[in-house]
Amino acid sequence: MSLLRNAFKRLHYPTDIIAQCVRWYPAYALSLRNLEEMMAERGVIVDHSTLSRWVHRLVPLIVKRYRRCKPDVGCRWRMDETYIKIKGQWRYLYRAVDAHGNTVDLLLTACRDKAAALRFFKKAMRQQGQPEVVTMDKSSANKAAVDELNQGKSKEEAIVIRQNKYLNNLIEQDHRNIKRRTSPLLGFNNFRRAQTLLAGIELVSMLRKGQYVQEPECPMSPAAFFYQLTA
Repeated sequence: MSLLRNAFKRLHYPTDIIAQCVRWYPAYALSLRNLEEMMAERGVIVDHSTLSRWVHRLVPLIVKRYRRCKPDVGCRWRMDETYIKIKGQWRYLYRAVDAHGNTVDLLLTACRDKAAALRFFKKAMRQQGQPEVVTMDKSSANKAAVDELNQGKSKEEAIVIRQNKYLNNLIEQDHRNIKRRTSPLLGFNNFRRAQTLLAGIELVSMLRKGQYVQEPECPMSPAAFFYQLTA
């Protein structure tokens, strides 16, 4: 049984329509009402509240399935945080990419401190393993988090820290993939829904970067791979 059929007791729309809406919303700068109008032009009448329910029910399941088959990234990370507005207050999205620009992981937090940075690194390392080098800006909190991870390790085992704002341009430029999609929303009203949509935006971005395994004799587009995850 497909992921979509497992997610809902009853399906009132074709699964391909649901999957397309769930991909389009994080992929493009659309509001739910924009998406409602676009589907109506195709002869599919679906309310924006239904679209929202599809997105927030399915995106976490699709992301979870993707993480099981996500390719490994490099061992030299660029780490940084960016601002996301939720309920009128700034929250913090921690992200990292490797030396080739491939996404390592992300974590949305309410605070910007050592504890938040440590949570991010532990989450990323559970999936990707320990990096050899982490490049970051001059944030003392981020450095303190890596220092704690290095406690009790030999010099050869410890993560090398490089603090240089200009060396971190790669991750700062990569934030644009997130900002390009979130800017039209003018902020979020709910922390959990923000987490869900940001995870979906990051998933679409990773697929566009080619972060998925495919057979050389049967190449697959990022969109096709996304739909395969819902099958």
